[in-house]
Amino acid sequence: MAPTVDIVSDIVCPWCYIGKRRLEAALAQRAKEEPGAEAPVVTWRPFQLNPDLPAAGVERQEYMRRKFGPRLEQAHARLAEMGRTVGIEFAFEAINRQPNTIAGHSLVHLAGMRGVQDAVVEALFRAFFVDAADLTREETLLDVVAAAGLDRNEAAAWLANPEARRTIALEDERARQIGVEGVPFFIFNGRLAVSGAHEPDVLLRAMRESETAAA
Repeated sequence: MAPTVDIVSDIVCPWCYIGKRRLEAALAQRAKEEPGAEAPVVTWRPFQLNPDLPAAGVERQEYMRRKFGPRLEQAHARLAEMGRTVGIEFAFEAINRQPNTIAGHSLVHLAGMRGVQDAVVEALFRAFFVDAADLTREETLLDVVAAAGLDRNEAAAWLANPEARRTIALEDERARQIGVEGVPFFIFNGRLAVSGAHEPDVLLRAMRESETAAA
């Protein structure tokens, strides 16, 4: 059985985007050091940092100022610097709307069933943080995920299905029940959890420790 990596994440979490890049570096290093090893199966799991936001979202800058106060500029500067080290050019000041992410998460779930989850997650992160796209708009969401490989008509039907969103709400609740309080949250082989966007060597070490425990 292939090793697994489950990532509990939110598509509007900048640390999750950085964590994705660092996991990719860890997986690349693993493949280099263990060329015959089977690649882990990576699955993205939902977590809503702001589940109470309305479907239409809220004005981003004011929302962030209320949430972080005078620390906001410093936090953004730090994240921008960290992002550049992994090839992400965050455009925080250009983002106008803070969305409720249940619709986006439901499309990530669909992408997992269609074998294009990584591409869709990457596209949603980039759309929000680099292109400053308004992810409260269904047409924008559909444009993003269709370009990443999902069938647009199927994605639209999925967004209209209340059961799809209930599934996300249940997964989100399960994450909280197992103790997830912040994201990204990595679970290696269902055995070892690491919270936070740690450097690639930390993630790789945890991955290997979980594989040893599973042996």
